[in-house]
Amino acid sequence: MSDSSAREIRLSVAIITYNEEENIGRCLASVQDIADEIVVVDSFSTDKTEEICRSFGVRFIQHTFEGHVEQKNVALDSTTHEYVLSLDADEALSDALRRSIVQVKSDFVHDGYSFNRLTNYAGQWIRHCGWYPDRKLRLWRKSQGRWGGDNPHDKVIMRDGATTAHLTGDLLHYSYRDLAHHIQKMDYLTTISARVAFENGKRASLARILMALPFNFLRDYIIKGGFRDGYYGLLICYNGGYSKFLKYAKLRLLWREARENQA
Repeated sequence: MSDSSAREIRLSVAIITYNEEENIGRCLASVQDIADEIVVVDSFSTDKTEEICRSFGVRFIQHTFEGHVEQKNVALDSTTHEYVLSLDADEALSDALRRSIVQVKSDFVHDGYSFNRLTNYAGQWIRHCGWYPDRKLRLWRKSQGRWGGDNPHDKVIMRDGATTAHLTGDLLHYSYRDLAHHIQKMDYLTTISARVAFENGKRASLARILMALPFNFLRDYIIKGGFRDGYYGLLICYNGGYSKFLKYAKLRLLWREARENQA
């Protein structure tokens, strides 16, 4: 980890993990030279995640997973410095983004900083499909922002009046190893999304279920240029539409189950 000069702010890096042995080493290696502290909050991994984290000298905390937003706020609250960079385990800083953050450490003018996220799908970088630029605010003064949003779609919500700026360089996101991994994650995430929508009183009509796949596929593949990403662009756009279909179908089933339980 870096030795900060008297002029530099001290930076905490916060990461949450669960069975991330394939990714966490790459993530930690990308931040170890700019971090003054790395905090990993782990939801009791059963693989080598803890061993890899400890080899980087991080502060490793185990905490029961209660939701993406909740877990990331646990990690945020566990940091000791005012300035925080939050990453997912399957993300890493590009060289250009690392240089931008080094410059910001010497002159942290704004309350928060965003940057583009570039996603890797089965070895190919995806620059269309609505996936890029995927702007994320992940570097901020923690007194000025906190994790919010609806699980699993978490986001940093800054206080009214907080100032932000955009940095050069990409946050590299190693999302899906292959199609099977994509389908597995899609099932997991749509189950969470449907449950949150149900708890918020939202409903899904039959028309919305029927139109979800064709509407989202055509939007992402044609209008957002998914066809330019070749075969993987086709998979991503089709699965993007299918994930919407799954979310709404699962939401409708939850309402049906609720009615049956009341009968």
